[in-house]
Amino acid sequence: MDDNNSSLIPSMDGMPAANVPARYLGAILIDSGKLTHEEAERVLAVQREKGLRFGEAAMDLGFVRQTDLEYALARQFDYPYLLPGESDISPEIVSAYQPFSPQVEAVRALRMQLSQRWFDAEQGGGRALAVVSPGHGEGRSYISANLAVAYAQLGERTLLMDANMRNPRQHELFGLDNRNGLSAILAGRGVQESIQQVPSFPNLQVITGGALPPNPQELLLRPFFLTFLDALSKNFRVIIIDTPAGEKYADGQAIARAAGGALMVIRKNLSRVKSVNSYVSRLTGAKVSVVGSLMNDF
Repeated sequence: MDDNNSSLIPSMDGMPAANVPARYLGAILIDSGKLTHEEAERVLAVQREKGLRFGEAAMDLGFVRQTDLEYALARQFDYPYLLPGESDISPEIVSAYQPFSPQVEAVRALRMQLSQRWFDAEQGGGRALAVVSPGHGEGRSYISANLAVAYAQLGERTLLMDANMRNPRQHELFGLDNRNGLSAILAGRGVQESIQQVPSFPNLQVITGGALPPNPQELLLRPFFLTFLDALSKNFRVIIIDTPAGEKYADGQAIARAAGGALMVIRKNLSRVKSVNSYVSRLTGAKVSVVGSLMNDF
């Protein structure tokens, strides 16, 4: 879409610029407080004089920065992301804050691979994927959260489930209420209030871990967990599931078996090859499809 819409900024058919549909770059910059109406008029004059795009002229005049323009363009093309301080979402969710960074480009590459190998609807692909690793601190929660945001940005109806009922983190990362969550659902209560919408990302919902139960593995092994996942798969195109460390708990194996597929996360200079191989063997022995492995060095 061309942003060279000089006749539409700052007004369109008598409407003030603040009411112009957000697809017009100048209106987005005005609505977000990055540009005044007077500055927009000057930008239009320079745009006509030099034959520039609206954004180029605004930067040429020093009215906006590159980051301002990137933010406005993202809104123009319906690609939601956040500015620092705009949300309670943690800065660890780089997909939400730094969509043009090398880290997020790596997340998008992972998304592409998973879309081809696992979530391919035309090939009858899966809907749920467990993110697993053998040890603590290897990045399961980080990868799960950023991957879920990346799928939501793609326009896929996405659910992020925190099934780590030993040490849940997703409520902290997304700034969500954790009074209800997966533990409450598996105990037979609070389904609707446990599925929370993430502000600013209309395609992303989260089920937090909830209160720590005394029997997480038993809850996960109940038939209801599989039934619940099956029901969710009818409403969500992508379900990403965060899990506990596989070396210490058997929960991750139960979660991955219910999901059908698993992504193995390996932390550079931390994960041990023996532990990873052992966990892969246990997963494949449980008839889990290990879709791939990811070397996490962020």
